[in-house]
Amino acid sequence: MSSIFTKIIKGEIPCYMIAEDEDYFAFLDINPNSKGHTLCVPKKEVDKIMDLDEETYMGLMAFSRKVGMAIEAAIDCKRVGLTVIGLEVPHVHVHLIPLQGMRDATFQNKIALTPGEFEAIAQSIRSRM
Repeated sequence: MSSIFTKIIKGEIPCYMIAEDEDYFAFLDINPNSKGHTLCVPKKEVDKIMDLDEETYMGLMAFSRKVGMAIEAAIDCKRVGLTVIGLEVPHVHVHLIPLQGMRDATFQNKIALTPGEFEAIAQSIRSRM
């Protein structure tokens, strides 16, 4: 069965898309830690990051770096944090989280955004890609 991320990539579930290329896809997390919290995923559905072949792993990191640089240009933050946890969805995903402090790096404090806010954030990040 396809993961929720595969369904998002295929357009079966809507998202606030940030970037896409042949092998990778980035979109805003709909339950964000902070404004601009983005997920980067390989289009290839693999559960654990250490199970990726080296080429896909390195490609995901390079893609995530490009997206992270666009986030840093678009969102007022001290830095963009990167984490890979992968317990929520059985599909490798990199969290790129704009940080003001360590509180933003925890998955305990979520923020609520309207659809209009999500779209404005996504557009701002996309415009810097």
